[in-house]
Amino acid sequence: MIKRSGSYKVEHKERMRDGDGVVVIDHLLTPGEMYDKGRFFAKMTLDPGSSIGPHVHEGEMEVFYIVSGIAEYYDNGETVTLLPGDTALNPSGESHSIRSIGDKPLVLIAVILMK
Repeated sequence: MIKRSGSYKVEHKERMRDGDGVVVIDHLLTPGEMYDKGRFFAKMTLDPGSSIGPHVHEGEMEVFYIVSGIAEYYDNGETVTLLPGDTALNPSGESHSIRSIGDKPLVLIAVILMK
């Protein structure tokens, strides 16, 4: 199966998780296409200053892979800068958030897997 660019379901989420601005979500796979082992696999784009607010995942984990841009990432009490090629892992029960801090949009791949 091939899924072509432009064929994905696209969402525009304002103030995602009480963050700032808009997050554009390109849903790359559905949970069924992941054999229901994951619930989210998407490319996310955040314009400079946009963010996903702090939140906790219970019974699942989330991974962010930075494709382009610069991120300020809140990692369970510590704030770090993420650059292209960096991966952030947020295990079940821990808190995280992310903000686009560069002068270009932040593009990342996000995956949520269930325990």
